[in-house]
Amino acid sequence: MSSISSNLQAVNERITNAARDASRDRGGIRLLAVSKTFGAEAVIEAAACGQNAFGENYLQEALDKMAVVKAQRPDLLLEWHFIGPIQSNKTRPIAEHFDWVHSVDREKIAQRLSEQRPAHLPPLNICLQVNISGEASKSGAMPAEAPVLAQRIAGLPRLKLRGLMAIPEPAQDEEAQRAPHRRLRQLAEEIKGQGIELDTLSMGMSADLAAAVAEGATIVRIGTAIFGQRHYG
Repeated sequence: MSSISSNLQAVNERITNAARDASRDRGGIRLLAVSKTFGAEAVIEAAACGQNAFGENYLQEALDKMAVVKAQRPDLLLEWHFIGPIQSNKTRPIAEHFDWVHSVDREKIAQRLSEQRPAHLPPLNICLQVNISGEASKSGAMPAEAPVLAQRIAGLPRLKLRGLMAIPEPAQDEEAQRAPHRRLRQLAEEIKGQGIELDTLSMGMSADLAAAVAEGATIVRIGTAIFGQRHYG
């Protein structure tokens, strides 16, 4: 068994155990394999093990990788998620090539994605990124801004607002890990109270997976635990 295959199996077992501990249905939690900095061959290997959703942070790297995967394995029906910071001049290729965007944190970016999403494609699935821990170094709308921003994004054509995403400040013990995930869930409930249908909480990574699942994560974003340590060139 290859390392990616065995790593995927171990990560899926962690998700299953976390769901059981939280008395949740495992089927309500999706694994997003974060393949940034890893090549097309790693994506193809993971896809051969049944993984079909992949997260990318760097646009040009992602577009190059998609092209290689499509050329080598045109039979693979993969779902591509953009999860990195978005510059205004990068919105068109994101709108044209991705199925999901988790990192929308400004109305301007949402408007551009809406205008640039090709009409022949389904609506682009959007998560509003929230700076749930209030870190100066992190992207994301502040929690107080999120309800109004969600209302505006929900009204844009060619987009489908699915939920919220966050990258909380690292914490060591599980209760400290759970607190920001709980705040994101409560914020999603507040937004749903405005009449906006949300079904997605994109939260939880390798270190805080169990805490995120306990607080209601529906997508967990796992990279190094699947693909190994990253080497940034």
